[in-house]
Amino acid sequence: MKHLVIYAHPNDGSLNNYFKQTVVESLKKANHEVVVRDLYKLNFDPILSLEDMNGQWAGNVAAEVLLEQEYISWADHVIFIYPIWWTGMPAIMKGYIDRVMSYGFAYRYDQGVQKGLLTGKQAIIINTHGKSNAEYESNGMDKALILTSDKGIYSYCGLEIKQHFFFDSADRATPENIAEWTEQIISVFEP
Repeated sequence: MKHLVIYAHPNDGSLNNYFKQTVVESLKKANHEVVVRDLYKLNFDPILSLEDMNGQWAGNVAAEVLLEQEYISWADHVIFIYPIWWTGMPAIMKGYIDRVMSYGFAYRYDQGVQKGLLTGKQAIIINTHGKSNAEYESNGMDKALILTSDKGIYSYCGLEIKQHFFFDSADRATPENIAEWTEQIISVFEP
């Protein structure tokens, strides 16, 4: 199987980076093909310009966007790893979505009906956040995150969501928490 990891965190010492390494090692150990796109290391330009917008509708995209689209087309599984900051994804990840998951590539409209174009691919999303899951549940943020990311982006584009992890209180995680989360991540890649 071919796995694309789209990763967004600037700190190599972060829990997110540890999860990225865990995913890559697990997949390689099982002889899967893996490509990692580290958006910060790539210095990916997250700004959707007017030129980008006009190009999307005309079917002409910038070379760096086309490269990312080729990686997504290649992959059977797309794994997104990023923290939740201010109840959303980091700006660089949102900009990646804006520019790469574009009209004509990730979705289109057929006679006014939206159609996701990335069908046949599975998505796994790994998120960390500082709040507890109980806090997010009490104010409805848990449902909002699923609505805006899972339904509003990933499923909208035709991806089948295999698993979406929300690892809470991540800035205060204990070694026991991390060990449990690691097991959960590894288990999703087992046959």
